[in-house]
Amino acid sequence: MSTPPSVHTALAHHADLPCDSLGNPVTLHDPSSLGPVNDFVEGFIRCEARCVRLLDAAADSSPWVQASVAALHLFAENAQAPRQARPFIDRALAGARHATEREQRFIAAVAAWVDGDLARAVALHEEQARLHPRDLVSLKLGQYHLFNQGNSPGMLRLALACAKAASDVPQWHGMAAFGYEQCHLLREAEQRARHALQHCPTEPWAQHALAHVMLTEGRHREGRQFMRQSSGGWQPLNSFMRTHNWWHLALFELELGEHDAVLALYDQQVWGVEKGYSQDQINAVSLLARLELAGVPVGERWRDLGEHLAQREHDHVLPFLDLQYLYGLARAGRTEQAHAWLDSLQAHAQQVHGPLRAAWLEVACPAAQGLLAHATGRAAEAVQALGTALPRLLETGGSHAQRDLFSQIHLDALMRSGQWVGAQNLLQVQANQHPESQRLQRQAHAVRTALGLPTD
Repeated sequence: MSTPPSVHTALAHHADLPCDSLGNPVTLHDPSSLGPVNDFVEGFIRCEARCVRLLDAAADSSPWVQASVAALHLFAENAQAPRQARPFIDRALAGARHATEREQRFIAAVAAWVDGDLARAVALHEEQARLHPRDLVSLKLGQYHLFNQGNSPGMLRLALACAKAASDVPQWHGMAAFGYEQCHLLREAEQRARHALQHCPTEPWAQHALAHVMLTEGRHREGRQFMRQSSGGWQPLNSFMRTHNWWHLALFELELGEHDAVLALYDQQVWGVEKGYSQDQINAVSLLARLELAGVPVGERWRDLGEHLAQREHDHVLPFLDLQYLYGLARAGRTEQAHAWLDSLQAHAQQVHGPLRAAWLEVACPAAQGLLAHATGRAAEAVQALGTALPRLLETGGSHAQRDLFSQIHLDALMRSGQWVGAQNLLQVQANQHPESQRLQRQAHAVRTALGLPTD
């Protein structure tokens, strides 16, 4: 990957340091660490499993390396992650004075993440984007934090701050595309995604962004064909990106009524890569729930998933994750554990400070109550609680496509509790916008029948 001349000029005062593959100088105590560093830099922005090869260089006490290893531990998204990351970030901070100014800011951002100070972490990533726009690891990490706060405009602004310096990098276009899509700027999102794919046909984040656009616009047949054609390049990806892109293909198959194909994708691609990983688990919860909401029997699949969810022991990392863990436990028949999780979630919400406090207290708590009510057959209670939470569900994080699960559960609760007028008002609009969706057409037909309306 070539570095623009302007970047070479800006880096001249670090001419004695090696550079990563994006042209950023790196302070290394062991020169042999440059290979794992580039695996991390390239693998992280490309969503490839090779990013974890940086762990092979964990013995290198270079501050940036130590901070990046700490970040890898934090991406486990479990209660133990900050403790596991702490020794690495402490070593990074101890040696930070010997690092470059860019590296020092990255170290400080990861340290803020370890400490749970997400506002400071985001501010540092924003500053990094302005001052070092080729640091796309920092950009992607900043977008991750903003995504988890439901701040899609912030995701897009962060990407656009790097536009001039990083427009030669296909992965930057993929990151910008997803920011545009989450801001409902679908035309711009598709343009960026297709630009990325023109220069790197296997770019998975651009494929992911384009799948979002097609799903939102009801282009289900086109989306299915596109994701099927793209799937040949997914094997080297990290478990999240690999299973999540298969999950997106499964959504297209589900809308088109191909239920056997969805079950096969669940069994062979979505569930089973990293069963202990948060993102793999919520992909599985979401897909099983959507199948049931579409009237598809899922057999004993909840049981295996529930066994892995039960091992989490109330590690409240992100509200969006918690909501799906709780629902999955309840649907797996672990009702007592689900109720205990709700109690633990509510207690945790009282202790949260920072930008996610309102999301936990005012959104996740009522949403969790509604999800548990639906999962245990109390539809009217689910309608009331979810109706309170849904207008602000954005604050809990997740994408539009992911959060649609909760809207589908709310709609199902309306129908199960006989609130047909409310169901028709919500459902018919969606059916009109998605004429290819057999799921929505079938549900709309059932609602019109219940209301005595024409069904032709």
